[in-house]
Amino acid sequence: MSNSDIDPSIAALLNDAAPYKPDEMSFEQMMIEQNEESKPKKGPSFVPEVDLSIKEFKEVTHLYNDTPADWFDSPTYYKTAIAGEGSNSQRLHQVLSKYLTCKDIKDRMVYRQQVIMAYWEFIHSMAPKMADKNVDITKRMMMRFAVLLPSLFKPEHKELFAKTILDNETNEPVFYLDEWFKGVATGLIKCSTTDEVRQPKKASSAEEAATQEQQRLMQLQSKNSGKVQSAEGILNVKESERSMLEAELKSRIDNLCEHQVLPGCEPHREGYTEMQKKLFSDITNYLHQLSKNDKELSKALKEYQDASEAYNSVTDKIAMGPAVVSVNTGDIDTEYETVRQMAKMTCGRQGNQFPIFTREFYHCLPQGTGFRENVVNILKWVESIDPGAFCRIHKNMPNRIVPFVILLPTYGDSGFCWEPFDRYNRVTSRGRIVVPMYPRDLKIAVLTAVADLRWQVAKEKASYYWMEEGLTGQYYEWIDKQKLKGDLKQYFIQDYVLWMTKESEGVQRLDKEVRGIFWRNMPFPQELKEELRTRSLVYDELCKKDRNREMSDGY
Repeated sequence: MSNSDIDPSIAALLNDAAPYKPDEMSFEQMMIEQNEESKPKKGPSFVPEVDLSIKEFKEVTHLYNDTPADWFDSPTYYKTAIAGEGSNSQRLHQVLSKYLTCKDIKDRMVYRQQVIMAYWEFIHSMAPKMADKNVDITKRMMMRFAVLLPSLFKPEHKELFAKTILDNETNEPVFYLDEWFKGVATGLIKCSTTDEVRQPKKASSAEEAATQEQQRLMQLQSKNSGKVQSAEGILNVKESERSMLEAELKSRIDNLCEHQVLPGCEPHREGYTEMQKKLFSDITNYLHQLSKNDKELSKALKEYQDASEAYNSVTDKIAMGPAVVSVNTGDIDTEYETVRQMAKMTCGRQGNQFPIFTREFYHCLPQGTGFRENVVNILKWVESIDPGAFCRIHKNMPNRIVPFVILLPTYGDSGFCWEPFDRYNRVTSRGRIVVPMYPRDLKIAVLTAVADLRWQVAKEKASYYWMEEGLTGQYYEWIDKQKLKGDLKQYFIQDYVLWMTKESEGVQRLDKEVRGIFWRNMPFPQELKEELRTRSLVYDELCKKDRNREMSDGY
């Protein structure tokens, strides 16, 4: 096919900024001429540990670099990105060339499907290489943003993506796809759970056995770290309670020991006044409370010491192990299948499954693109309205645990929760939510993921009684009463989006009963409640019910 036979719009894509012209060189020639010069290599940031002392997200003000990088300006970008994967590289190059130059609509649909299959096989072969800190930045950008061909950018898109911040400066557990595969490959992140039970593989060599043992220890370290933080949190609460009781006791004893000089009988002083005599019972009560607190504090201290010893023991064993853990290809294969399923779920059955970035499908504004910094700011906004969104209750204490957030370069519109927490550590393990990077509305994509997380955490907490107790039970009863058919969770997600976007601004869009369920189980901050009560009698009535419940608490 000559260039004159190519559709003008496709020809423009090929010639824009345009190193890539499929008719001008063969695949073999392109591989021979691949540029061997490497760019600066930077790996992803470390995996942040759960820190229960952090109570909120920090606002991200540094959204982009001041000057664009030259990642996408290289004339050999495409050749470098696609090289090194053998037959997978060749197949992707061939089907992509046919897709971009095809004029017939029916044939183009066939080639489009072939591109999807070839691209994901190409990603499969590339995934283990993300663990290598020396992997070329071009391959990282392709994995991270699905940018395979820079000529598919518009000029403003190229500048925007070239200004993105490479490393995780937010220190939040929000990962691009290349970072996620690196975390899994090196054992820093456990594989996502699947319905299929994986059979343990027999070690084929001493090196493989050592690697598996090292990864087992790292997982055990993560679990023990959660126990340490939970125990320390309880210990801190008991110590704060003791300090408060001691301060109150000291204040009352100081008041008890104050005696006024008797007029005319100096230097003699008065006896206890009636007010001071009443302090006797108060002091006795505080002493009883301190005695009870001391027993609880001693128990919490013992649990903290035991947890710390276990954690330090595992840490020492890890330090004695091999300095470098080899890539676990079995975990990568499993996670690749999981990630591909995640990508499909963000788009839905009728969505756009095309996996490569192209201006034909990218219609996001800069602030609406799923860059890490934008997503963190939206999560901060979510938590400002729903303070309990990322909290799990353990021993009557709320633990704020931000889930892992996986940013997938897809054109989907819905985020979702893959797992609410690690089944082996329900106390302080992170859940996993998935957010598409190129949706129509990034805020809605994040909200649907948080809503799904909210639902699954509440359902797991209620266990077998999820249709009777708590948030899920109350919502299920309402849905059943309305005789609504369909996916119960999808109804909840839709209502949660309205709760966060409309009801939080005083715009009534929910059923009265659903509003009451959400108000009790996912309350707004007190400041927002006070603001809402001035806007409508509906919210004023809910605030009055809150006060009545507080007054009757304990009776």
